[in-house]
Amino acid sequence: MPYPYVQRNPPSRPGVPGLFSRWDRQLFDTVAARRWPGAEPVLPKLSRAADHGVLWFGVAAGIAVLGSGARARRAAVRGVASLAVASAVVNTVGKRSVRRARPLIDAVPVIRQLKRQPFTTSFPSGHAASAAAFTTGVALESGRWGAAAAPVAASVAFSRVYTGVHYPSDVLAGLTLGVGAAFVVRALAPTRSQLPPPGRVRADAPALPGGEGLVIVANRSAGSADSAAALRAALPLAEVVECGPDELGAELANAAERGRALGVFGGDGTINGAAAVAVEHGVPLAVFPGGTFNHFAYDLGVETVQDTCRAVGAGEAVRVDLGRFTPGPGDRAGAGPGYFLNTFSLGVYPELVSIRERWSPRIGGWPAGVLAAARVLRHGRPLEAGVQGRRRPMWLLFAGNGVYQPMGPTPGHRLDLADGLLDVRVVHGGRGPGLRLLAAALAGPLSRSPVHAAERLHRLRITGLAPGTPMAYDGEVIEAPRELTVDKALGALTVYRPQRLR
Repeated sequence: MPYPYVQRNPPSRPGVPGLFSRWDRQLFDTVAARRWPGAEPVLPKLSRAADHGVLWFGVAAGIAVLGSGARARRAAVRGVASLAVASAVVNTVGKRSVRRARPLIDAVPVIRQLKRQPFTTSFPSGHAASAAAFTTGVALESGRWGAAAAPVAASVAFSRVYTGVHYPSDVLAGLTLGVGAAFVVRALAPTRSQLPPPGRVRADAPALPGGEGLVIVANRSAGSADSAAALRAALPLAEVVECGPDELGAELANAAERGRALGVFGGDGTINGAAAVAVEHGVPLAVFPGGTFNHFAYDLGVETVQDTCRAVGAGEAVRVDLGRFTPGPGDRAGAGPGYFLNTFSLGVYPELVSIRERWSPRIGGWPAGVLAAARVLRHGRPLEAGVQGRRRPMWLLFAGNGVYQPMGPTPGHRLDLADGLLDVRVVHGGRGPGLRLLAAALAGPLSRSPVHAAERLHRLRITGLAPGTPMAYDGEVIEAPRELTVDKALGALTVYRPQRLR
């Protein structure tokens, strides 16, 4: 017995509904009768590729891989989330609320027809809803990627009428629903442009049109070979100095003495060194992200070289806090404090970083990270140290420069880089370090359990560290002193950032 909703014409209705129904069928028949050059070998395949969102998952993966920076990754995630909301609404509410039969396909040429005809009700079009939701979600985060996906989405939507499985009104309703789903997702998870500007304390910094008076030190090991050329093209009046990692310290100090502002191109470790030099010389810092993760730059609101160029040209800057660790009396005689822009940690993470750095030249960064994590969690031992006067075993002690928002299984991003707070998280010693670390990450800030604790502090005192204990800050690993104090230098760093984020 055939399914009751397959290939029937809807009954005529009187009045305005009947008029729209007739127009709908007439437009469907017009599309069926017209010859569309070049469409026959493409649109049916494209329509099938979009089944169950497979096409859009592939597009999302391509955006995440080919896109440069966090904005592309956020766009891909937002597109998939919007698609998921739209699909849920279509399948749970839309299809059951309006039980419209599929159109008859007698007038549609056989070469256009899908090999497998859908058996669900016709209204609204799930394919059109998914296409619109994904593309709108991507566009809300990245207009460039949204524009690239829009022709594909339009083709998928049209293909549903072209192949005879939907009336035009089904597609229009699906498109409307998909756009609405993307805006619902944005209401629940605001885009970067909607978030409060990080580092709210405005600072005075010289406006340097064209980069005049700016000296930029570029880490030659970061970015591509033409990175320095791109900087010179974007800021033709700036001085760009290229150097290797071993020369960074000296070149940064020289640049800070010569210029009205110090610029740096590189990853978080390179930017960390530049920040300390900028504070020491009292000059503003211009950050050009060129590393793998660029955590500080992205939390600041700087995602591209163009973002920094706009801020430098207009003299737009903010003050941000610097995390600081100071060795205790008797440790490293004559040594001053160290600084961190992002995170400071003791325990399994510094060990993981050390192992990963040894293996990554041979097998690559991501495989080395996975193997290093497996080895540390299997063979590592808890760290013994005193924290705030109480000695305890720990798998991890994490201190963030500012409060991190929990985004998934790891600390995500910071909304305010000048909040005066340390985000301190401790994973207590015990069995099952992997599960303990996961539980601590999922719990987020301001939590407490027998497995972990998280607090917001102004100052942290650590004592009783064994000789040779590694500590990590902003991806760099060094030997920790026997005791140290972790606090913050409030508003110590002036850094260029555009007033309006994009």
